[in-house]
Amino acid sequence: MLPSAEHQYMINEVLVLLKNRLNAYLNSDWHPDESREDPVVFIDGEKMDPLGFKLGAISLLLINVEEENVTRPPDRFRLTTADGKQYRVQPEIRLNLYVLFVARFKQYEESLRYLSLIIQYFQSHRLLEHPEVSALGDNSEPLLVELITLPLAEQNHIWSSLRVAYHPSVYYKVRLVVFRDKDQTPISEIEEKTLRTFQ
Repeated sequence: MLPSAEHQYMINEVLVLLKNRLNAYLNSDWHPDESREDPVVFIDGEKMDPLGFKLGAISLLLINVEEENVTRPPDRFRLTTADGKQYRVQPEIRLNLYVLFVARFKQYEESLRYLSLIIQYFQSHRLLEHPEVSALGDNSEPLLVELITLPLAEQNHIWSSLRVAYHPSVYYKVRLVVFRDKDQTPISEIEEKTLRTFQ
């Protein structure tokens, strides 16, 4: 096993990070909010069927998880550490998360104001790296947050799948969340030849 395996952050940790960063921004002196509650929240687990969005808040909802194959390393079965040692590993899984931010306020213009602030924040913080992602661990990789504009047909499909009426919302792609094998074993000379056949 690899002596000092780096911290493996999870999907929930990434979404909590996004929620906390947005709440810190929306509750800052630049954008004061009269409410003491955080404006960005997760969906209530007891209100999933039918789905319910909290009134007076922006709900963060994970819509899809997609494996990213374009940026995977050339040798997926080998890990080389900083000291030059090589280990046999299972191929890492690199994920893109598709996240929907839904604003539900009594005043329609308030929903639009909060969506504008979310877009403004991610426009200035498209790449989240250290120290922004320090909460995910010292060796965590940067996260790229991209605004996704869906055709109307695809938007209708999402809202129909959720079985709720449309609310003002924005859709983002978060990449990359990486899962790595924690049970690495040293590579022998014989295994070296075997691994080459899979490249």
